[in-house]
Amino acid sequence: MKTLVKSAALAVLATTAAMPVMTAPAVAQVNGMATADIVAAVIRSQAFQTGYQQVNTQYQTQLTTINQRQQQRQQLVQSFDTNGDGQLDQTEQAVTQDASNTTVQQIQAIDREIAQLQRPIELARLYVLQQVAQQYQPSLQAVISANNIQFVIAPDAVVYNAPAADVTAAVTDQINTRLPAAAITPPADFQPTEALVGLYQQVQQILVLSAMQQQAQQQQAQPAETGR
Repeated sequence: MKTLVKSAALAVLATTAAMPVMTAPAVAQVNGMATADIVAAVIRSQAFQTGYQQVNTQYQTQLTTINQRQQQRQQLVQSFDTNGDGQLDQTEQAVTQDASNTTVQQIQAIDREIAQLQRPIELARLYVLQQVAQQYQPSLQAVISANNIQFVIAPDAVVYNAPAADVTAAVTDQINTRLPAAAITPPADFQPTEALVGLYQQVQQILVLSAMQQQAQQQQAQPAETGR
């Protein structure tokens, strides 16, 4: 299986920047219609968040090594910035494509090492995600039945929906009931499906964005604390 997370996003793997758990609203539908977000419902579930944290703990040594290799890789890439403008122009980028270049070979070796270290971590996370995702449809159906919902629409398919129409939190509550915890050790024959890999990529994008937002907030708070 090819590495599913781009190198630029590997730093987020050391933490679980999961979305906060939300309480289901009292009114979970509007005129028989509702919206539900599978990615948000999965990320907010307790089994997902705990599972990812357990994976982080189990593979802490590998995650630390990945972070170190990422820093080394970045330093090597920056060495191609011969004019020191912080960017690689067309001429500088051409050098990075030269397979005979020693620095390029070092970068390729780091990439291979990162991919090898990343594989068991990704498989463990995919396994956690699969277990949680399998509870989404029955959980959604339970919410539909309990609230007399006639239509469920994906959030990105509507221009506007009232907050009461979003049943994602209610679905998460159902997932928490059905799957309090997920195993983190995949069986030897575990093979992620294409659909699972697609969902995993969506989840990782959300986690990366969340981590970036948290980092930005921390950076903004630091000057304020320093000025006190």
